Amino acid sequence: MATSTQEMASAAAPWIEMVARIGFASKALLYAIVGGLALQAALGTGGKTTGTKGALREVFDKPFGKVVLLIIAVGLIGYAIWRVVEGVADPEGKGGDAKGLALRGSFIVRGIAHAIFAMQAIRLISSNGAAGGEDGAAAEEATSRAMSLPYGEWVVMLLGACVACFGLYQLYRGVQSKLGKQLNFVRLRTEAGPWAIVVSRFGIAARGVVFTMIGVLMINAGRHHNASESGGIGDALAALGNGANGRIVLAVAAVGLVAYGAFEVIQARYRHIEANPAA
Repeated sequence: MATSTQEMASAAAPWIEMVARIGFASKALLYAIVGGLALQAALGTGGKTTGTKGALREVFDKPFGKVVLLIIAVGLIGYAIWRVVEGVADPEGKGGDAKGLALRGSFIVRGIAHAIFAMQAIRLISSNGAAGGEDGAAAEEATSRAMSLPYGEWVVMLLGACVACFGLYQLYRGVQSKLGKQLNFVRLRTEAGPWAIVVSRFGIAARGVVFTMIGVLMINAGRHHNASESGGIGDALAALGNGANGRIVLAVAAVGLVAYGAFEVIQARYRHIEANPAA
C-alpha cells in the first residue's frame, strides 16, 4: 500500500508542483482582495470586511471573472492535492513521531480547506453567480452543528482555542522571521531584495492576528452557546475594526493581509515544492 502511494506521488509530482504554484498565486490574489476591501472600509472609501467567499465574488464580478475563477479553482485543487500528498506520503520527511504526525495532519487539514475553497469557486461559476453567502454564515452554520453534539459548547471552545493557537503561532513566525525552510532565500534576496523578507514577516504576523481573532470569536460562541458570535475572516476583521482605535487597527490588519498576499506570490516563485516521498 505504501509503495502504491509512493509511486502515485512520484508520477504526479511534475503537475502537482505546477498547479501548487498556481494555488499559491490564487491564494495571493484572494488575500490581496480581502485586504484591499478591508482597507477601503477602514479609510471610509467603500469596501467591506469579507473573507474568501467575498473575494471570490469580487473576482466573478470583474471582466473575464469566470475564466479567472476557473484558474483559481484549478490552482486551489492542485494546492489541496499537494498538501494531502505532503501529509500522506511525507515527501519532506517529517517523520512518524508525535510532532511529525501533527504536522502531517495539519497539511491534510489545509488541503481539505483549500479543496473547499476551490468548490466554492466552482459553485459560483456553475450557478452564474447565484451561489452566495459569506464566510461568516458558513462558520455560524458549522458552529451551530457542532454545538448540537454532546458537550458541543466545549467542542466549539476547544476548536476555537486550536484556531487561536494557530494564529498565535503565525504571529510568532512573523516576529521571529520563521518563513519556512523550503524557501530559496539566496534567490529571494538576490532577485527580490531584503524588502521581501520584511513584507513577508508583516503579512504572516497580520494573518496570525486575524486567525487569533477568529479563534476568540469561536470561544465566545461556545461560552455563550450562541453560534452567531462565531465567524470567518470578514467577521474577525469587523471585530478588530470595532475595538479601540478600530479604523487604525483595521487598516493595519488590511495592509497586512495584502502583504500576506505578497508572501504567497513569493512562495509561488521561490518555494521548493517536493511531492516525491522521502526515502
